[in-house]
Amino acid sequence: MCGIGGIVYRPGATPRDNATLKRFARALAHRGPNGIKIERLGRTDLIHTRLSIIDLEGGDQPIHAGPAAMIANGEIYNDPDIRADIGNDYYTTGSDCESALRLWQRDHIGFSLRLRGMYAIAISDSAKDTLVLTRDPFGIKPLYIVELFDGIAFASEPAALVAAGLVPPEINPISRSQLLELQFVTGSSTIFSGISRVLPGETLHIKSGHIDNRSRQSPLPPGPVEVISEAAALARLDAALMDSVRVHERADVPFGLFLSGGIDSSTVLAAMSRLRREAGQGSPLLTWTATFDTDNVANESEQAARLAKATGAVHQVVHVTRKDFWSHLPAIVGCVDDPVADYAIVPTWLLARRARESATVVLSGEGGDELFAGYGRYRRALRPWWRGGRTMRRHGIFDGLDILRPDPAHWRDDLTNTERSITGAPTRLAALQAADIAEWLPNDLLLKLDRCLMDHGLEGRTPLLDPVIAEAVWRLPDSLRIRNGKGKYLLRRWLERELPVSDPFAPKKGFTVPVGEWIAQEGPRLGPLVASQTSIAAIADPDRVRSLFRNAATRKTGPAAWTLLFYALWHRVHLEGADRNGDVFETLMPG
Repeated sequence: MCGIGGIVYRPGATPRDNATLKRFARALAHRGPNGIKIERLGRTDLIHTRLSIIDLEGGDQPIHAGPAAMIANGEIYNDPDIRADIGNDYYTTGSDCESALRLWQRDHIGFSLRLRGMYAIAISDSAKDTLVLTRDPFGIKPLYIVELFDGIAFASEPAALVAAGLVPPEINPISRSQLLELQFVTGSSTIFSGISRVLPGETLHIKSGHIDNRSRQSPLPPGPVEVISEAAALARLDAALMDSVRVHERADVPFGLFLSGGIDSSTVLAAMSRLRREAGQGSPLLTWTATFDTDNVANESEQAARLAKATGAVHQVVHVTRKDFWSHLPAIVGCVDDPVADYAIVPTWLLARRARESATVVLSGEGGDELFAGYGRYRRALRPWWRGGRTMRRHGIFDGLDILRPDPAHWRDDLTNTERSITGAPTRLAALQAADIAEWLPNDLLLKLDRCLMDHGLEGRTPLLDPVIAEAVWRLPDSLRIRNGKGKYLLRRWLERELPVSDPFAPKKGFTVPVGEWIAQEGPRLGPLVASQTSIAAIADPDRVRSLFRNAATRKTGPAAWTLLFYALWHRVHLEGADRNGDVFETLMPG
């Protein structure tokens, strides 16, 4: 896993100086601690920071093929198949990413249609005066662009574009409203004015420094609902799961699993354990889980420990305390330059810090709820209004609290447009899932995973988000998604067979981080500090902010207080240049 960046210049433009490019590269160095390369090819500057995973000695980038050169952040899981098709004699490295370059040579703009993996890729072809950018269909790996007066710059993180001085750090007010009400930013815009996301599955063709074509690949297969028996669906799911986990384990470095104890990570654990048994492999799995210093929130750490013991895994428990929260939150917020105020960033960052002591790659269960219909919000949205049915994310975090000024407008527009754009889903339930796969998944869950792990130079892999699995399950009837009021029915059936100790049909406690409790304990002290921030005064009444923090213990006020605290810290670090290494109170102190 790596960091990529670069600038493609228009004819006649003066390239940026070495100092700018070095600042650009340094801002991406945490994504690739094993080496930095800066290279100018014609009118394009390419920057690559490498985290060595496969072909440790020979996989440096850019990788060249005549006038074309490629840099990539990702893993191509069907690299062996592509090599067999193209012919290994054409390759110059053992890097799995080289297959993208060889496909470009052969297939040109359609090269990404053959790729199976997670990736953000840039290919510069000086003979064609072309730069191509592409991102994997689920949006597992990030990619951003900014259109300049003299060309286009791109990077794995928007903070690198800001650090290089290519764009000023100015706030997009609509994206800020999305962050406050949803806790993540939707669509192609980012919270930084002028910086845009390359959308999941999007390929940009850039000619002479101008975007002249955009195309997009869906992660979900088309087609109507299938007529299939449960036994046949289980057999197909089994083949897909085992194939996906097998290729996601491919690495030349130590790897393990984030094990929450829930259905999704337990499924990955069961598949990894079975692969070891079938291979007669003696080395045990490495697993990590988080637990908290309070009994007032649900967590499944005891279940995770039982599952680890049943599969012979070497299991580590990371105890997340209120001291960790207050001490490390500025550093955690500092790694999410594209902000996501999901409280799970706290345990994810701390788990990554621990895991990096013994591994370089970690698998996780992201995507299970979206592909297998696990969220209760799907079931609620399917009910008629008179039975409690309601639109997903109809209300924002601050609805009814009378705190923000002006009242955020248009925060739901991108979500509404996404929901309306979904056509051809096999069922109404699948359409709800598709909306989450388009917005919530890449812009919250996967962004959180990418930034928290890459902050420690750790690669995260998500085997449930694989086109092979999407092909196996996306067109299944709703009866194999939800049954007896429980989502993920087919996945639970598979897990019940493969790992009975997981008891997948038992009521689950879920996973909650006690940020509301921690904030409430410090509310009288914290409220005045948050209210005094210029970033907060611009959007909220200070007296009402102080009152919110004094009364932050309720189900409604807790998330609102957390979101304002997150935004205040985020603004201090990313817009005002505060040191991310202090504690919360030091970071918020004036001066």
